[in-house]
Amino acid sequence: MSNAAAAAPTPSKAKAFLRRLITSVILWTVVLAALFSGNALLSNGVFLLIILLLALAGLGEFYGLAQKSGLACFKYCGLLGGALLIAGTFLNLTGHLGLHNSPARVNDFETSFLILFVLGLCVRLFVSKTNFAGITMLAVTLLGLMYVPWLLNFIQKINFFQGVEGKLFLLYFVVVTKFSDTGAYAVGSLLGRHKMAPRISPNKTWEGFAGALAFSTAASLGFAHFVGGRMAGMNPLHATVLGVLLGSTAVIGDLIESLFKREAGVKDSGGYFPGIGGILDLLDSLLFNAPIMYLYLRHILTTP
Repeated sequence: MSNAAAAAPTPSKAKAFLRRLITSVILWTVVLAALFSGNALLSNGVFLLIILLLALAGLGEFYGLAQKSGLACFKYCGLLGGALLIAGTFLNLTGHLGLHNSPARVNDFETSFLILFVLGLCVRLFVSKTNFAGITMLAVTLLGLMYVPWLLNFIQKINFFQGVEGKLFLLYFVVVTKFSDTGAYAVGSLLGRHKMAPRISPNKTWEGFAGALAFSTAASLGFAHFVGGRMAGMNPLHATVLGVLLGSTAVIGDLIESLFKREAGVKDSGGYFPGIGGILDLLDSLLFNAPIMYLYLRHILTTP
């Protein structure tokens, strides 16, 4: 059988978009239904489980990309550190450790943990028999921890934000971000002509970027119109600013992951989700949007 005959046919852009859309809708519907179940024990338990699974699977993919790029790392130390960081932040946010609803306390925990994690990596390096690439191993392992679990922790901070309906802001943040992804893909596929960053991602276009901003802003305004009364400080001005801001950084987050994949020589970070790829392909736009959403919520929307 020839290579041409053996190769699987490439799906059309319309079929690829539909597959991606269906997968995203099903996945996020299941997740959000569990989070809004009304049962605090179930909701918090499912939330922690999901965040842990996303963090560990995404971190494993990141270290896999690094290894394919020829970069050494302490993979299992990183995975253990990621699990402890996620769990520790969750316990602080839910009042099982430290002071309940104390952002400063949570930030102190994370800072202390990162310091201890670096010290632990140094000790691990001291006893390693293959320390010929010590700086690389330290840097890659720490970058993975901060790129996936630490950024995902901002999703936890949104969900448990003091004094507001955090789950609504979490839903809002996911909806706006994913509408940005949808707009970039749909408009870019249909109208894309001018390459945005051909060295990093040949398929990204400025038309797609405009589509991302249009879709994210429309989703933000629509969400604020129907649910804004239950969201502290939300109004059309903030909805517009957040729509543009989250739409822009979603594209940047996508480009950052594309840079990692291009260096590793792979198309997708994994193959978990049809039409999407791996965990990092699912999370790339959310990771950098999470701290922006949290900081905007904490310092602008809820500031007296």
